[in-house]
Amino acid sequence: MNIIKQLTSKEVKIGIVTIVALGVLIFGINYLKGVNIFKPSTYYYVKFKDVNGLAKSSPVFADGYRVGIVHDIVYDYNHPGNIDVEVELDKLMRVPKNTTAVIVSSLMGTLRLNLIIPREAAGFCAIGDTITGGLDSGMMETVQQLVPAVEKLLPKIDSILTSVNALVSDPSIRASLHSIQTTTSNLADASYGLKRLMNKDVPRLTKKMDMIGDNAIAITDHLKGIDFKSSMANIDSTLRDVKMITGKLNSKDNTMGLFLNDRALYDNLNSTFIGASSLLQDLKANPKRYVHFSLFGRKNNK
Repeated sequence: MNIIKQLTSKEVKIGIVTIVALGVLIFGINYLKGVNIFKPSTYYYVKFKDVNGLAKSSPVFADGYRVGIVHDIVYDYNHPGNIDVEVELDKLMRVPKNTTAVIVSSLMGTLRLNLIIPREAAGFCAIGDTITGGLDSGMMETVQQLVPAVEKLLPKIDSILTSVNALVSDPSIRASLHSIQTTTSNLADASYGLKRLMNKDVPRLTKKMDMIGDNAIAITDHLKGIDFKSSMANIDSTLRDVKMITGKLNSKDNTMGLFLNDRALYDNLNSTFIGASSLLQDLKANPKRYVHFSLFGRKNNK
């Protein structure tokens, strides 16, 4: 009995795990398709003559916002040319009457369903109602209209490409490109030099400027300790003394003033100096004329 109970318990566990795994698998597949099985939704049908390759799980948009997905596509084999598309919309989405649905193709080839909602609604569709559908050929028509213009531009583009090839093959262009390359290299060297200057020389200069600033501060502090008022008073006193001395030298009331300002005194002194100089020269040349002495007495001249 215990073995049977153990086996039964294992089978139950395996069954539960299998059911959970299947549920997760179904949820994952629907999630990848864009279907949220836990989110409440409503269903509507859209009649088409041609779905242009629209597939299940294609998104449904209203005013550029995704409001649901294509849940199923059914072809009416009894009435060819009629295709029913079942769309699953958010539960809060209310579809006004006279709403139409169009299949839109992007440039990448993907398809989606757009709900064209009127701005003034006379009421709302009931769940399960049918909406008129169609194809949005506006983009394809625009592309078809652009084709002739593109065909006209092709010769001009070819001519432009030919001119560009001729321009690229011009030796002067190559020389210019080489010159630009050289200039770029020089700019790189200059940039490296500037970077080195900023990394090395500028910090040194900044350090020297800091030292100069410190010295300036020291000099300023020293100047603050000087008594400029007393120094200026001493300078004024000295200037007054110099002025007084200068005034006395320019005046004839004193010896130096007379000597410097009396022309007659200068001439007399000059004449006296000249006479004394002549006397000294004659005394040197004829000493016997002025000095007569003898150790044994003077002889009488006969």
